[in-house]
Amino acid sequence: MAAASAVRAAGSRSRRFFDIFVAEIPWTVSSKELKEYFSQFGSVQRCQLPFDRGTGFHRRYCWIKFSTPEEVQNVLQKDSHILEGSKLTLKQQIHRRRSQRKNQSE
Repeated sequence: MAAASAVRAAGSRSRRFFDIFVAEIPWTVSSKELKEYFSQFGSVQRCQLPFDRGTGFHRRYCWIKFSTPEEVQNVLQKDSHILEGSKLTLKQQIHRRRSQRKNQSE
């Protein structure tokens, strides 16, 4: 049991990703197009574009996961990101462990 948890912990450390929150995405842009656009700055591991079940449209924001912090900095160094004539709003996400979140809320 302890060996399995040690393997899981080692695996999670090797899979660290660094996120960017992207807002103001045009309705016509897909997750595939977002991934292609952001891949010019580094290796995009995942693009999570949530959809509204009621309307069927995406919610005009997403999270992009990169494999290194340097790739995140590459994206943030560019002054503006424009897709289909719309300027995207980017914000770097700060990763916190659950124990840190709990301590801050108390």
